This record gives sequence, C-alpha cells and structure tokens, in this order.
Amino acid sequence: MRAFILLGLESSCDDTAAAVVRGVPGDAQVLSSVVMGQSSLHADFGGVVPEIAARAHAERLDVVVRQALADAGVGLSGLDAVAVTAGPGLIGGVMSGVMCAKGIAAGSGLPLVGVNHLAGHALTPRLTDGIGFPFLMLLVSGGHCQFLLVRGPDDFTRLGGTIDDAPGEAFDKTARLLALPQPGGPSVEAEALKGDPARFRFPRPLLDRDGCDMSFSGLKTALLRTRDEVMEGNRLTLQDRADLCAGFQRAVVEVLAEKTRRALAVYLADAPADPVIAVAGGVAANRAIRAGLETVAAENGVRFVAPPLSLCTDNGAMIAYAGLERFAGGARDGMDLSARPRWPLDQTNAGMLGGGKKGPKA
Repeated sequence: MRAFILLGLESSCDDTAAAVVRGVPGDAQVLSSVVMGQSSLHADFGGVVPEIAARAHAERLDVVVRQALADAGVGLSGLDAVAVTAGPGLIGGVMSGVMCAKGIAAGSGLPLVGVNHLAGHALTPRLTDGIGFPFLMLLVSGGHCQFLLVRGPDDFTRLGGTIDDAPGEAFDKTARLLALPQPGGPSVEAEALKGDPARFRFPRPLLDRDGCDMSFSGLKTALLRTRDEVMEGNRLTLQDRADLCAGFQRAVVEVLAEKTRRALAVYLADAPADPVIAVAGGVAANRAIRAGLETVAAENGVRFVAPPLSLCTDNGAMIAYAGLERFAGGARDGMDLSARPRWPLDQTNAGMLGGGKKGPKA
C-alpha cells in the first residue's frame, strides 16, 4: 500500500486545528499540526460558550489550514484527501469544520472523509506508537469517558462509561467551585501537587457495583459540601484549596484505576497476542491519572501506551490519521456529509447518555 497524505480539520469544541499526516494505517507521521485555542475568548464565562466558539472557528479555520499546509510543505495538489470532524461536538463548531472541508474538497476535487471525533482520540495510539488491533482504550476527556475494545478503525465495543459527568467536566466544575482558572484540569492538577490527598476522603462512586461504568457528578457535589464545611467567613485558605484538589484528584485516579482493572479482565479474556491498554483524550494529560493507569497495566503484564500530551487534547493530526485509516479502507463521503452533535462510537450497544431527537450522546 502506498503512503497517503491527508489534511485533517478539527473544530468540535474550542480548539481550531488543522494538520497534515502522511503514511499508511499503523505507520504514519505528522508533517504539521496547528492548533489555535480559545481560552481567552471564554475566560470571563467560566466555560465554553458555543456561539463564541462557532464564530471563532469560522474565522480561524482557513488560517490554520494555510499554516498546516505551509508547515508540511504540501499544496492541495499533493494531498490524497481531506478529513474532517463530523461529530460529535458543539454543533456550530462541527458545522464550521464540515463546511470548510467541503469547500476545500469541492474546489480541489479531493475526496472527503468524515471522522468521528472520538475515533480520532481512540486511534491516536496507532499514529504515535503503531500498535495493532485489538487494543483496550480508555477515552477520557472533557465530555466523554468510556472503555472501548478497538478491533478496527470502525469497530468499537464499549465496555463501560460514565453515566453522568465526564472526568473533564468534573475537573472544570471543581475549578469553578474553588475559584481556579479554566480549563479546570491543569489548574486542579497544579493545586493538587501542593496538597495533602489524605486530608479529605471523598467517595469513590460505583466501586460497590460490578462492571466498568463510572460516575463523577456525586464526587463534585461532595467536594462542594466539604468546601463549605471548611470555609471560614466565606474564605478558603490556600492550603484548604490545595488539599481539596489533592483529595478530589486521588478519588478520580482510584476510580479510573479500579474500573481499568475490570475492563482489562474482559479484554484479556480473549487472549490478545500483544495486549495493550491505551489512554487518550484531554484528561489523559493528567500525570497522576497516567501514573495510576501505568501501575494497573504493569500489575496485569500489559503494555501501556499514552500519546504525547500535545496529541491528547483536541488536534487535527488525530483527525487526519483517523481519516487515513478510513480512506485506506475505501471510505469516502459526499457533499451530503452532515454535522452531528451526537455520534456514539459503539453502534450496537444502547447509548448511555442522552436520547430524544438528537440520539444518544455516548
């Protein structure tokens, strides 16, 4: 199989990104990756404002595309296809990316490949480490948390996931409760380094139940109540805040570690030839979480793979590579490719979150 060169566009939340990837499935390299964040645009609102994010994407997509092509030293004529996040995500941002990709495809005559944003994360370890199928993936991000058996670029089986807040949401909400800057994950992690994780004992939700499902909403509520108990005159000392962050983070780490043990038991029951557990998604950048998962992998004699931090958060390279996997398998999309706010990876199991007209969230 000859090497393919794909341009990838990502705009599902608050990062506008484009990248160029060259290679074949399981053996590819990133030629360029450009990401324009929006943290400053949303800083005053305590979270991402969908309308602001969508407008910023519309203004920046052409900028990041030009830069990614220039950095890679590739023109449109040198590409084999254009890949784009078609969901799930904030619909305004997803639409911006899809329309931009359609314009590029129509103007250049290049094939168009729609990519599930979650598949982009899930397949990243194939881009960075060339791991083979099947592997166990913990996808842990701001909006999603699930264990997946990955058997192919379009073959995902969910073993379990969050029934409410994703860990990233819990970190963001914790940061807001403690007056820490957004995004909450890095802020809480930095504070936790200065705190005593044993001072406050937070619950470990769903560890008393079988299976791999998780819950983090109650953990955030427990932190709120503990914060109110230790505050004096509506003020929280710096040490109190650090200890709260440390206790909260330890609870998340221990829940993820125990649920990973259970997911590994299911995965290893099929006796894979080269067992691998991989982690991806923005929360995978948390060093304490990585360390906890590495320990579990070592205990079970399983190789642990985590992409570089720059490829854990949203980026265009993961979309370009996931598109390359689909393109190599013959996948093509037409100009009727639609933007989808919800798009579960596992199409066989019932969705865990949401429903109604938009369908299940995950």
